[in-house]
Amino acid sequence: MKVIFCSDPLNPKSVDSAYETEYHVAKAKGFQTELLGLEDLMIGEARSAIKSIKREENEMLAFYRGWMLKPEQYKSLYDVLKTKNITLMTSPEQYVRCHHLPNSYKTIESLTAKSLWTAEVNDKDAITELLRQFGDEPLIVKDFVKSRKHEWHEACFIPRASDFAHALKVVERFVQLQGDELAGGIVLRSFLSFESIGNHPISGMPLTNERRLFFYHQSVVANLDYWGEVAYEDSDFSIDPFIALAKQIDSPFFTMDVAKTTSGEWKVVEVGDAGVSGLPERTNVEAFYEQIRNRCKLV
Repeated sequence: MKVIFCSDPLNPKSVDSAYETEYHVAKAKGFQTELLGLEDLMIGEARSAIKSIKREENEMLAFYRGWMLKPEQYKSLYDVLKTKNITLMTSPEQYVRCHHLPNSYKTIESLTAKSLWTAEVNDKDAITELLRQFGDEPLIVKDFVKSRKHEWHEACFIPRASDFAHALKVVERFVQLQGDELAGGIVLRSFLSFESIGNHPISGMPLTNERRLFFYHQSVVANLDYWGEVAYEDSDFSIDPFIALAKQIDSPFFTMDVAKTTSGEWKVVEVGDAGVSGLPERTNVEAFYEQIRNRCKLV
């Protein structure tokens, strides 16, 4: 099994510094490691992006661990690696299924916040119609992939869906700040009151009792504290409902972020592709790759 990382933009023969620890641990755990040029991939030069990766005589599986890719960029990477007899175990269809909330929503609907969306990001009438369906609820706004949690009041949180003027102002600011990075469209989600464990030391954003779960072929390979800025206390978290839910998700490698509400329920915040989901700050990276290696032997 190969693990493909991004190279350092200034030194193509070295791994991107953000993934240096993972790169060396993966190699130590027996994975073959490769580097791709992310900048080339992002400008449509996929063949140049993988020029340092040798062609395999026999087909070999791989997974990507790196910065977030747009669906079309991931597909380009998937396709060009095929020319070197390397197959990313997550297909382009599976990637976008977990990467874009609307594609995973039906699967997680019973354990997540009510969500509605539109691809018409500048259509105030379309967005207002979505707002009407939430009554007087508080909401958050995001695109198909990300919110702007660190601009909480400015571009994320809507206190009342019925206050159309203010809600549209928050959505407009979100779109403005996302710029060219806006993915897919606008998503409005019911705001769930999650249990607080402190505030972010820089942005002041409320930090919630949240966990990031990594699944490899529907088995948990990591159950991690989401926030590195605060200390977690023992919780009553039960992973079983989320393992059952994971069995319905058609992807070999994905994440599920879950958080505890103030009423004591654990809910899904979002599902993501594991290749582009970061490891929280205090992750035991050796244990993470060891778990994946052990699962590789079973599938």
